[in-house]
Amino acid sequence: MFDEDGSLDPLLKFLLYAVIVLAVGKMLWEWLTEDVGQWITVDLWGLIADHPWWTGLFVVGGVSMLLLLGRILSFLFGANTYANADETFAAPSGDAIEADALTFKMKQLSSMSATGFGQACTDLLARDGFRRPKRVGGAGDLGVDITARDDQDRLLIVQCKQYQSPVGSGHVQKFNGTARPHHGADLPIMIALNGFTQPAIDFAQHHQLILMSRPELKRWAHGEHLYDVLGIPSTTH
Repeated sequence: MFDEDGSLDPLLKFLLYAVIVLAVGKMLWEWLTEDVGQWITVDLWGLIADHPWWTGLFVVGGVSMLLLLGRILSFLFGANTYANADETFAAPSGDAIEADALTFKMKQLSSMSATGFGQACTDLLARDGFRRPKRVGGAGDLGVDITARDDQDRLLIVQCKQYQSPVGSGHVQKFNGTARPHHGADLPIMIALNGFTQPAIDFAQHHQLILMSRPELKRWAHGEHLYDVLGIPSTTH
């Protein structure tokens, strides 16, 4: 009934939505064909005929208010606000981070779509100076969401999981089956917004897969270089 990330099975979700839409549609149809039809054809038309000027002013004023409200909402919710507030975190101990460096709050990452989460990770790789970071996830991606190369020409194959629960061993095993054998990864990295189960962690350690759980993701999103967070030796950053 539920997927591993806690969401409802797509088929059941579709059937549930269909039942709700049909029920609401039936009620609206009965309401529109009876009460509203009478109100529009008799009461409202009579009001407009008796007071045409007041009706025109009311319509113009209503449209203006809707346009103003739309602009206000667009300004409030359309702005792209990156991190520096809300969550308290320790400043990284390495070199000072540039004031305009790209950062994300964990609340932002949690509220993104799966596609948006993958794009945010791609942008963070670009921030850290990786070459040609590219989001390639989608149907038939064979376990790769992002590809990139570092200055030593090592290939990073990254898979991003935005699940609300820890990622299980099955997903890590699938990633292991394609990251190196199919994609030729030098550094196979799996990122999980809410961490991994212990069996998944044990499997990854045995097969030398790199896992990034929530604490590491938070440090990376808040400005530290990926290799510093993961403890990967590098002389190029």
